[in-house]
Amino acid sequence: MNSIKKLRFGVISASYMATDHVRGIKANSNAGIIAICDLDLEKAGNVASELGIPHVYSDYKEMLRREDIDVVIVCTPDQIHCEQTIAAMKAGKDVLCEKPMAMTVQECKDMIKSSRETDRKLMVGQICRYAPAFILVKKLIDNGEIGELFFVESEYAHDYSHIPGVGNWRIDPVKLRHPILGGGCHAVDLLRWIAGNPSEVSAFANRKVLKTWPVDDCTVAILRFPDDVIGKVMVSIGCKRAYTMRSVFYGDKGTIIADNTSPHITIYKETIANNGLLIDGEWDQHKAISLPVRIASHNTYSEITEFIDIIINDRPVQTDGVQGASTVAVCLAIVESAATGRSVDVEYVF
Repeated sequence: MNSIKKLRFGVISASYMATDHVRGIKANSNAGIIAICDLDLEKAGNVASELGIPHVYSDYKEMLRREDIDVVIVCTPDQIHCEQTIAAMKAGKDVLCEKPMAMTVQECKDMIKSSRETDRKLMVGQICRYAPAFILVKKLIDNGEIGELFFVESEYAHDYSHIPGVGNWRIDPVKLRHPILGGGCHAVDLLRWIAGNPSEVSAFANRKVLKTWPVDDCTVAILRFPDDVIGKVMVSIGCKRAYTMRSVFYGDKGTIIADNTSPHITIYKETIANNGLLIDGEWDQHKAISLPVRIASHNTYSEITEFIDIIINDRPVQTDGVQGASTVAVCLAIVESAATGRSVDVEYVF
């Protein structure tokens, strides 16, 4: 990495995820934190005092006028990602926008257009791509360890019963945030990263737990991926269990079971070649091997470190606006399918 320049960050929001990003910035020798902004100025001030942030704002537009900020991280409610991201890029800042990229495909298109017109880099926080377990899963699959994929599945199980969000933004009746988009985008993006862009989705949804919420709390979708790979996504925001993103990847030579909250992944194989990657464990049709992984379900440090390297060395963004928009497009197709009872083709024109 070229260390000539130290990037200076501003963060919009003083939420838990925002403070996690601030810690990721402060842990990086090529970055510094200049300002934090939140409508709740007292909350922003408390975070600034705790984490040593020199400037505090309640108006993000005022913060964007600072010439000593190079990069902005947007960690606000989904409904305002588009507005704030575009404003930051027009102010000359590169932007890391939390997932989901936006609420509609049109908003995603507007953000992509602004990134191209301003020549600013836009990264979407698809954090599963930085979870150590899922990084290892992709490496194993790409290396052919389980052969040809035929079925992939992922779930986003997270009890939202007591976390409607500041100002109840997660259950805003005017601009609905569907769970498949707000949280299920993690599972959708993970499967897209590993299996490619699905062409068609079919989905069912119900509301059996969070009955006072204006959106379905459980959705199951079946997806058709390239090379005739079948996929499944399950999202539940009312389930009574610990948060998990348990995922399973089936190939013709093996199976991998993984999540982002366990210290290992599990692999089943009928035979194994001693290729230096998996050399421990005993194999037969009834045994599996566990590979240890570091737990980092929201690995903002690695995400920010990569973005810094991308900016300093002018590299392409892997989780750019097109990637973020593609995940949004799949999620919204699932929402449409569940609402209409019909399968929906997914379009990727951005």
